[in-house]
Parts: sequence; C-alpha cells; structure tokens
Amino acid sequence: MRRSVPIAVLVGALAIGIGTIGASQKNFLASAQQKPDTTEVKIDNFSFGPATLTVPVGTTITWTNRDDIPHTVVSTDGVFKSKVLDTDEKFTFTFSKAGAYPYFCSIHPKMTGKVIVQ
Repeated sequence: MRRSVPIAVLVGALAIGIGTIGASQKNFLASAQQKPDTTEVKIDNFSFGPATLTVPVGTTITWTNRDDIPHTVVSTDGVFKSKVLDTDEKFTFTFSKAGAYPYFCSIHPKMTGKVIVQ
C-alpha cells in the first residue's frame, strides 16, 4: 500500500530547506566580507619587531618607527620601499601574493626582517 504525502508538507519541507541554504549563504558572504588582516611591526632600538612575521595573503602590515632616528623599510627584491621614516611615522604595505619577503633598513643595512606570506 502506498502512502501519499500531502503537498503542504512537501512545500513546508522545501521552504525550510531553502531557508537553511539562504542562512548559510548569508554566513558565507559575511565571512567573505570581513576586513583583511592587519599587523604591526615596530622599529625600535635599531631592530624590527617582530623580526620574522608569518601572515596570510591579503594581510596589510604597518611599520612604525619608534626610534629617535630615521629608518626605512626596503624589500631586498624591490617589491616595497618606504620613504625615510622619522619618529612615529608609518609605512604600510599589503601582501597580495604568497612568498618570502626579506627586507632591511637602507640607512642601517644590518637591520633586517622577513615577512612570510602563506
């Protein structure tokens, strides 16, 4: 013997399913629209802190000179280069590609750092 399911029950189940899909799509869109990661590196006492930083693709890094003397932030492969930063001045760069980005201060070349983008 076959049982028949009322159409109203099927329509209700379909509506619940669509509502669930709609909610998960909203959650997906909300997470996709979150602000990109941002990180800071402090320049102080002739060093970059942290000296090595691992971040996801799309991260924006801001270097802030906390020293009493000027410094620069220059990648060894020419991807980014700051102007000379006086005390409390900042330089910002967004990393859009994965890779390793070593950098240094062109005024004080023994000052080095590295950003690893995954």
